[in-house]
Amino acid sequence: VAQSLNNLAELYQTQGKYEQAEPLYLRALTINEKVLGKEHPLVATSLNNFAFLYQTKGDITHATDFLRRGLDIQAQNLNLIFATGSEKSKQSYIRTFSGTTDATVSLSLQEARNNPTAASLALTTVLRRKGLVLDAVADSIQILRAQLDKNPETQKLFAQWLQVQQQLSALIYSQPSKQTANLKTQLEQLEAEREKLEAAISVKSAEFRQQTQPLELAAIQAKIPKDAALVEIVQYQPYNAKAKTDDQRFGKPRYAAAVLRSSGEPKWVDLGEAAEIDKLAIDFRAALATGRTFNKLARTLDEKLIAPIRPLLGDASHILMSPDGQLTLIPFEALKDEQDKFLIRRYAFSYLTSGRDLLRFGSNNNNASAPVVLADIDYDNQKQTVASAKTSGSRGLQNRRSGDLANLIFDPLANTKDEAAAIKKVLPNAKLLLGKDATETAVKQLQSPSILHLATHGFFIADIEQNLNASLDLELTPRQPKILEVENPLLRSGLALAGFNKRKQATNNDDDGVLTALEIAGLDLRSNQLVVLSACDTGKGDIKVGDGVYGLRRALVIAGSQSQVLSLWQVNDEATKELMVKYYQNLKAGKGRHEALRAAQLEMLNTEEYQHPQYWAAFVPSGNWTPLRDK
Repeated sequence: VAQSLNNLAELYQTQGKYEQAEPLYLRALTINEKVLGKEHPLVATSLNNFAFLYQTKGDITHATDFLRRGLDIQAQNLNLIFATGSEKSKQSYIRTFSGTTDATVSLSLQEARNNPTAASLALTTVLRRKGLVLDAVADSIQILRAQLDKNPETQKLFAQWLQVQQQLSALIYSQPSKQTANLKTQLEQLEAEREKLEAAISVKSAEFRQQTQPLELAAIQAKIPKDAALVEIVQYQPYNAKAKTDDQRFGKPRYAAAVLRSSGEPKWVDLGEAAEIDKLAIDFRAALATGRTFNKLARTLDEKLIAPIRPLLGDASHILMSPDGQLTLIPFEALKDEQDKFLIRRYAFSYLTSGRDLLRFGSNNNNASAPVVLADIDYDNQKQTVASAKTSGSRGLQNRRSGDLANLIFDPLANTKDEAAAIKKVLPNAKLLLGKDATETAVKQLQSPSILHLATHGFFIADIEQNLNASLDLELTPRQPKILEVENPLLRSGLALAGFNKRKQATNNDDDGVLTALEIAGLDLRSNQLVVLSACDTGKGDIKVGDGVYGLRRALVIAGSQSQVLSLWQVNDEATKELMVKYYQNLKAGKGRHEALRAAQLEMLNTEEYQHPQYWAAFVPSGNWTPLRDK
């Protein structure tokens, strides 16, 4: 009956008969609350429908009030549902909320512009939902890891999960591609098994999870330093409450940004159409990565993304940047302001998946082991031929033509040995793993090193739809039907370790020299303060709007790492060594984890040889920016 009343009310609303619609919505809401209880998802739907009716009538006070009530119920239900299910099912579930997110953001940018209540509601909603799948998965893993010593059942579950990840990785990187049909079946079976184990991990960890209340804006605001501003960028579809049909209700995707300082109300601005901004972002990254001219793109993107928010930043010199969509893959430091100066000269940037990250900083336990550095890696496991081995000038993919994951080959990186020696000078207690010792097994056995530095080749292989920039990314093209299409982006990104080139002959299935992002998610980095992937393309991955980049950074966060430094394109071996040495010297001098990188980048920008952002802007800092705690 409530459903019928609701449908009739909607019909009246689209006809503009608001007075007839209102009492019917109220009856539907009353029945739903009485029969289903006040926290039921259908009660949230009733409240949201009420809100959209008031929005259509131009009654913003009532619209925001009902919307807030509906969104609070949805937040409670999200918390409950996220205690179960695999990562994939969590992604599917959160997509069902995109309509109310879009509507709430649209309200604050359109009818309720300059209304502080609507602005706060929109930002609260985004902060409750953006990147939530990542947090839920990371929490399950960390909660369970803390129980391993106490609970044999948990140990067994965890071991099975790690084993399936290893099997998936070995299947894709070490098998000859000729048995593709059989491989596809095996891949599907293993993926199904992994999802089942993920769901079991969710349920098991729920036993130990503390009940949490939905996040409030004040909690995040309290964590923003006085000299900083949180810039939360979100891709949304503008909602038109007065539209007559469903397909007219949501417009083309656009970007908007909310700016929040340590005190005061959040302020929202619309940034423009997503398609246009995405194209600029892709072209900009391509120009930086290849050393082409970039000035015009750097200025245009600044005008589109930063100029509209500059008046809201006030005296902030530190930007806590939480991007979305394609903007997750550009370095904002390399944009140019109206004085034609790089933004790195004006602001310090720290990258976040969402402003919610601020609540996690400083909470992880403090029993880290000594720093570990992997470098000068022997991809062929045969050091005696080193004199004739050709070395690579770039820490990325040489054989870009082949999309066949099983045939990737890497050359040695000459400068990484000096890089490791220089880091050892700065961090005398660091443990170096070089040559044949830089193995996958060694990494998997690490117990939360305070710093983990990997100087090696990184790779990310784009899938077909994501490959917006075929000339730059290694492509899996449809012209090669033999290739196994790998859906999971955490299997398509990884790092090369000792024996990588000889992985098909590997007798030990647990160590084939390939460390995929999926396997990295299973590392123990609970007390780790910093992971530096001094390699190519380590910041890339599949982009999921509203949930960040699916690649190595995501895996490191799931493993428990507090702060990461990753690259957005192929980097020059020599320039990277210079940058890294300066970075560690700055860390040693007590600079913050992100400020130390910025200082090193500014130093390189001021040299003739490395002033092009191709050399200094590839590395971006994410997570906690405070100085390292002494260990």
